[in-house]
Amino acid sequence: MKVKVQKLDGKAAGDIELNDAVFGVEPRADILHRVVTWQLENRRGTARPTRERSDVARTGKKWGRQKGGGTARHGDRRAPIFIGGGKAHGPRVRDFNPSLNKKVRTLGLRMALSSKAREGNLIVVENLDVAEAKTKAVREQLAGLGLGRNALVIDGEALSVGFARASANLGQIDLLPAVGANVYDILNHETLVLTRAAVEQLESRFNG
Repeated sequence: MKVKVQKLDGKAAGDIELNDAVFGVEPRADILHRVVTWQLENRRGTARPTRERSDVARTGKKWGRQKGGGTARHGDRRAPIFIGGGKAHGPRVRDFNPSLNKKVRTLGLRMALSSKAREGNLIVVENLDVAEAKTKAVREQLAGLGLGRNALVIDGEALSVGFARASANLGQIDLLPAVGANVYDILNHETLVLTRAAVEQLESRFNG
């Protein structure tokens, strides 16, 4: 698949041949759904568990008389009403870490990249070098690319410091290195912008 390469201001900068094994896969909604669900569930935090009556390390010996003490009947000191006793109806740990086969995760990322290429929402730029690391200058440059509502920009192994600093105040732009490319962020943005270095990193990641 041949795609035009542009500069940040939208001017042509040649062509690039995209690997069909990475950018030409037929997307499947069920695979993408499984990977996105796996990602979101991994982000969830669990409640800190409390020690209930069976978890408290206190004696189980009956500490008082059954009758005649003038108090309620208790079998041991682990009852929730005592200091140091177990918590009644406290929060428990819930498992939000499902497993997903590595081959399915890899296939999902290929399908996410392919879906953007198929929809025409994939833009390849030469690099993210900017002459002036100013938000206003970067906004004016990106206007020529037609990024739409929002865009995910993926750079190569290392991020361009100047572009990262200048685009930090642009709410519709998110920036990631190639190693951080993931299905959820790609599908959650209208446009995907890749640098030449990002394309090379992603293709070598799958081919390796």
